[in-house]
Amino acid sequence: MGDDIKFTWVIKNFSSLESKKSYSDQVVGGGCKWFLTAYLNGYSKARTLGLSLWVNNGPNVRSGWSEKAKLSCTFINKIPGKVSQLRESYRSSTHKDSNWGFTSMIPLSELEDENGGFIVKGEVKIVVEIEVLVSVKQTLKKTKLNDKGDLVDVNGFQVLPSQVTFARRIFEKHSDVALVLRAKNKHLRTACMNVLLCLIETLCLAPGELSSEDLVEADNAFAYVKNAGFKVDWLEKKLTKVKENKKKVHIGETHMRELEEELKNLKQRSLKVEALLEKEKADVLAAKTHLTLDEFV
Repeated sequence: MGDDIKFTWVIKNFSSLESKKSYSDQVVGGGCKWFLTAYLNGYSKARTLGLSLWVNNGPNVRSGWSEKAKLSCTFINKIPGKVSQLRESYRSSTHKDSNWGFTSMIPLSELEDENGGFIVKGEVKIVVEIEVLVSVKQTLKKTKLNDKGDLVDVNGFQVLPSQVTFARRIFEKHSDVALVLRAKNKHLRTACMNVLLCLIETLCLAPGELSSEDLVEADNAFAYVKNAGFKVDWLEKKLTKVKENKKKVHIGETHMRELEEELKNLKQRSLKVEALLEKEKADVLAAKTHLTLDEFV
């Protein structure tokens, strides 16, 4: 959309902050104001720092707005050769759910390590990138609502105002998706469509944000919409791809931890070998020193 935002958030005096939360300055993009909240004491006993992205569409935009964006946060490591911590997430924000992010961005023990490279002169630097993918700011006055004033008709299905653009895109790309839907009752049709939309939104999450339980529920939801009569062969391929990516992430992260542990052991071994080498050099240097006449007489 061309509404990309990038800024560097510097949290000063990180180790001595008394507040449990820290807030970034607001930035403007996609017609919205965005800011981040860092939970400095973590979300749980696991003591991991969390980040939340908040979006505010302003007082002139009423309920019915939605934003779909990609959030990338990188904790900068200043030590050469050290890897900065990057996390990415895709998600939608609406007037009912205007914040999201990472419950576990980085372990506090790793972040607070004096030799870790993340805290330099008391400052933590986070490079934040927000890519606005879809922006819908329809007011209720411009939306064709049903008699109850809370749902919108899209191709014979009642959906929330925040789902209008999403639902229309499905019918534009897959015009036959509901041709043989069994349910004729409008309430049942609404329920079926809601399951389909929620399933797609779930599959849009980054693999790292999806739990095994989420994927089991996604399988169940897919079976439900398929049995209901939706033509969703295209979605089955996406579901399979997401599960494959989740498996790759799990295997990859496990392997990464193993390699990190192996690298840590190798570094410790290297330090010991270097110490032995320096001692050996000192011994050899001492042995090469010639004796003086005074030492003989």
